[in-house]
Amino acid sequence: MAKNEFDYDLFVIGGGSGGVRAARVAAGEHDAKVGLAEEDRYGGTCVIRGCVPKKLMVFASGYADVVEEAQCFGWDLKAGPFDWHAFSTRLNGELDRLEGVYRKLLKNSGVETFDARARIKDAHTVALSDGTEKTAKHILIASGGRPVRPDLENAELGLVSDDLFHLEKLPKSILIIGGGYIACEFACILNGLGVEVTQYYRGAQILRGFDDEARGMVAEMMQEKGIDLHVGTNILEMTPSHEDGSGPMKVKPTNGTERMFDQVLFATGRRPNSDDMGLEDAGIKLGRGGEIEVDEYSQTAVPSIYAIGDVTNRLNLTPVAIREGMAFVETVFGGKPTPVDHDLVPSAIFTQPEMGTVGLSEEDARDKGPVEVYATSFKPMQGAFAGKADRVLMKLIVCADTRVVLGCHIVAPNAGELIQMVGIAVKMGATKEQFDATCAVHPTMSEELVTMRNPVRTA
Repeated sequence: MAKNEFDYDLFVIGGGSGGVRAARVAAGEHDAKVGLAEEDRYGGTCVIRGCVPKKLMVFASGYADVVEEAQCFGWDLKAGPFDWHAFSTRLNGELDRLEGVYRKLLKNSGVETFDARARIKDAHTVALSDGTEKTAKHILIASGGRPVRPDLENAELGLVSDDLFHLEKLPKSILIIGGGYIACEFACILNGLGVEVTQYYRGAQILRGFDDEARGMVAEMMQEKGIDLHVGTNILEMTPSHEDGSGPMKVKPTNGTERMFDQVLFATGRRPNSDDMGLEDAGIKLGRGGEIEVDEYSQTAVPSIYAIGDVTNRLNLTPVAIREGMAFVETVFGGKPTPVDHDLVPSAIFTQPEMGTVGLSEEDARDKGPVEVYATSFKPMQGAFAGKADRVLMKLIVCADTRVVLGCHIVAPNAGELIQMVGIAVKMGATKEQFDATCAVHPTMSEELVTMRNPVRTA
């Protein structure tokens, strides 16, 4: 079909970070006619119910220790109670502002937007919930993902991560089920805001898939700060205090000790938003978890339809979705087939302290060949002066043959900021000797990354 036989050159389903970036770049830089449909709020998981509000909550919770620490440095400050209402009001105002920014970016780029749910009718047709249909030469699915509850009686009475941003008030106590980064981040946030936090995780250690030494230190520091963490523990039953579902929850765990909690948060996984979209009827293949199967160019089994972001369940990080969107635009509208690069992506877990990581864990690196491990753990100057027990970890995994740094793992305040810079060196294939040749910035925590001379172990 000729170009003018379609309503659009591109129609995007989903107004999150990946979809919005692809839409506005295709329209603004490649003069494509673009339409976009979003059934909820523009900005998607990251801006509305994920990264941004979560990080603001991290900031809020981090002030819990400021007064005590400041007193150690000579400041005459007094602590007051945390005002959840004041914070959440300001938080919601900021999210409204950011959503407005996303809408403005699309409008200024010439993208036509529809506040509607979209389904795939065929390879070139999208059906909107307002009853209209739109045709496009290319369709991009960027519908994201959502948190899921376990198959457990009364699970609907528990919270998921989306709900935490809309609480009318903070509970006095909460049980968090799960051991991934979302569970651990919110355990630290709520603990910092004064909530009594208990966490159950069925595995042997939280943060499965991350470096063992690093996640062990995070677990230790979480417990040091007062989080009641139970690994090897899962929930069997939860029962509300009242028949209408209100009141504290009685929880029976696998360890046999029944307890009462004001709230229960399920942070046990997420699922791609691919349900009831007509995908399989249109010929698009889905994986066992509902993820859209795509090739290295984000193309589905239907050549005119592509998918990016969490709905593909490849590497579920906002910057990755944005990069996938940019690669899609280069491939389809820029005439430059661009595969998505998912290798050596730095990431951060905003626990307290934070964990920053890039590259291979020690365990994964060992499976690939001989390695040297350089690591140090110590009390940072600021915390040590204030009498805190907090420790940090700086760790490099080095290939014994090539001397290339295969991985870096940091557990420390602001580890997310640090790993961004280290990620550049690791992505470039820097060697341990090149790290060593870099002059240290003193006194800093991060100088340890360039001053560790001898491996603590080899494998």
